[in-house]
Amino acid sequence: MRIGFELNAETRSDQGKGASRRLRHAGKVPAVIYGGHADARNVSLEHHRLLQLIDNEKFYSSIISVSVGAEKQAVIVKDVQMHPAKVAVLHLDLQRVSENEKIRLHLPIHFKGEAVAPGVKTQGGVVSHMMADVEVTCLPKDLPEYLEVDMSAMKLNETIFLADVKLPEGVTISALAHGRNPPVVSVHAPRAAEPEPTAEAAAAEGAVAGAAPAAEAGKKDEKKDEKKEAAKK
Repeated sequence: MRIGFELNAETRSDQGKGASRRLRHAGKVPAVIYGGHADARNVSLEHHRLLQLIDNEKFYSSIISVSVGAEKQAVIVKDVQMHPAKVAVLHLDLQRVSENEKIRLHLPIHFKGEAVAPGVKTQGGVVSHMMADVEVTCLPKDLPEYLEVDMSAMKLNETIFLADVKLPEGVTISALAHGRNPPVVSVHAPRAAEPEPTAEAAAAEGAVAGAAPAAEAGKKDEKKDEKKEAAKK
């Protein structure tokens, strides 16, 4: 199988919030490796190495080799927990990969030919991207880095749906297998700008707005008079 990245890890035995906090202070990130018909394994990774990778989209769609001592394990990233207020990785979930078992993960969608599409270049259309990634299922050997959508022939008011996306051999899209076929990208006419109100319309609107409080005040005065009349009786 094609290995995209390599990471070094250390086994960790301590668990809990306190142990994780101590790891982070030491420049390490707690992680767990699970799946693959084996027990979950708690490890720690170098934080500075992860910071080099988290902004690379390939990191989330590639097979990663994790070395724990002399042992190497192929994994994919299933979840990355980030600090809510600063650029810091808090925890990683890694799933073991076996050559003969299919994996499921999200792949980014790359769009090409947008600028030369007739609907954009000559018809003045606007592009709307409805999807940026999609979940696929495949064997590790068939895993692509991304899926590509060719927009170069799209005309105005045309849409490319998930079923129109060309797939490498051995790759299936999970949503299609469950009977869903959502739109991926479309070219449509730009929305018409709302016209600026004329001076007459603005004046009329102001008159209506000013009349409303006066009318409300009149109703209050009528109610006061009614209460006075009732008190006299």
